Parts: sequence; C-alpha cells; structure tokens
Amino acid sequence: MEIHPTAVIDPTAEIAQGAKIGPYCIVGPEVRIGPDTVLDAYVQIHRWTEIGAGCRFYTACSVGSDPQDLKYHGEKTLLRMGNRNTVREFTSINRGTAGGGGITSIGDDNLFMASCHVAHDSHMGSGIIMANAATLAGHVLVEDHATVGAFSAVIQFCRVGTHAFIGGFSVVTRDALPYIKTVGARNEAKIYGINTIGLERKSVPADGIAELKRLYRILFQSQLNTGDALRRARESEWHSREAVTLMEFIETAKRGFIR
Repeated sequence: MEIHPTAVIDPTAEIAQGAKIGPYCIVGPEVRIGPDTVLDAYVQIHRWTEIGAGCRFYTACSVGSDPQDLKYHGEKTLLRMGNRNTVREFTSINRGTAGGGGITSIGDDNLFMASCHVAHDSHMGSGIIMANAATLAGHVLVEDHATVGAFSAVIQFCRVGTHAFIGGFSVVTRDALPYIKTVGARNEAKIYGINTIGLERKSVPADGIAELKRLYRILFQSQLNTGDALRRARESEWHSREAVTLMEFIETAKRGFIR
C-alpha cells in the first residue's frame, strides 16, 4: 500500500493491500478500507466507517462523520460503503443514529459529484448518480440506478424509486416514483412521464418500457382519482418486472407520492 508521510492513520484502522492514502489525509479509529481504494489529498475518513474495494475519494471530502442529529451523543454507529464508488470534492456522508437503526449504507458503483450530502440512516443502492450539491436528509431510501439532479433535496423518510430521475433544483417531499421523471420545487414538483431515454440507455427491455407507459396512462392520464386508477391498474395483467415494481412502490408509499 502507498501511504503519504503526511497522512495520519489511527493504529486501529485496517487498510488493505493496494490502497493509496494521499497527502494530509486522516483515517480514524476502527476504519476499514478495501483494496485498490484511493484517497486523494485532505480526505478524512471518520471512525467506524467501512469502505469496499476500488473506491475513489477526491480532495476534501468527509466520509463517515458524526450524524447531524441532536439526539446523537457519541454512541457507536456505522457507515458501510460498497465497491467502486466515486466521491468527488467536498462531499459529506454521515453515519447512522441509534434511533434510526445505527447505520448509513451505500452499495456499489455510485457517483457522488462535488458537494453532495448524505445524512444519517440513509440507505442507497447501486448505480446511483447524485449530481453536484444534491442532498439526502436522514432516513432516505434511494433505490438502484436512480439519479438525483444538481441542487436537489430529498426530505426525511422519503423514497426515491429505482431508475427514478429527479431533475435539478427539485425538492422531494413525498416518494419519487420509479422509472419516472420528477421535477420542481417543493409545492410545484410534478411527474413528467416515463424516463424513456434513461431506461433505454440502461438497457431496460422494450416490453418493460411499453408496459410502464401503459400503466402511466392508467394511473396519471385517465382523469381518475388515485383509488379508482389503482383499481383499474390492478384489473390489468402486468408481465414486466418494471410495471410490477411501479405498482408495488405506489401501494407501499407511506408518505404519498408525487403526481
């Protein structure tokens, strides 16, 4: 492993072979860093953080810091991050809280552009893009392959569905539906159809996209209220994973969802 002489490494930290620690980095107590992970200059990995293989942390990001929650009093909580994540400059990611399950979790192959923030007890899947200054409040769930646009904010306890696309400068106060584009400020956020181009780029099958469009027309373009639209949708047969996922997401929404 390569560790710059100006880096400060706690003796309880575990750093795998092939990892690189750059100038003036700080690695805290009981941290685990996987093989081939790279820390550029001035990166701080805080205590009780676990990082997988092949991750890249750019200058001045703060990973695994204490949660910004007044109920937190120093108890041991965790941040677990998977493999091949890219964390750009000035991004901050907080550990969990005891009241929220004690862990913030992040999957594989995610991109955090500069100045993003992930708050305590949030859970992120894999293949997610968070554009510059995108923000997750505490207890947020973001599912695989979602995109959260620049300067957007997702408030506490909301879900962002798989392959969802949140446009820039949006404020998400209810669940953001999978496969669908959601754009707008707090009282004006609306859905704008299936994210067809994004789904095609990610090789979602054509029959899945076709069923999503048909389901979208029933749920949101039929002039029916939500209950009647759902009843009509349930009467139809859905064969694609994508349509079934969208139905299940809507029916399990606890905060409501953006229409």
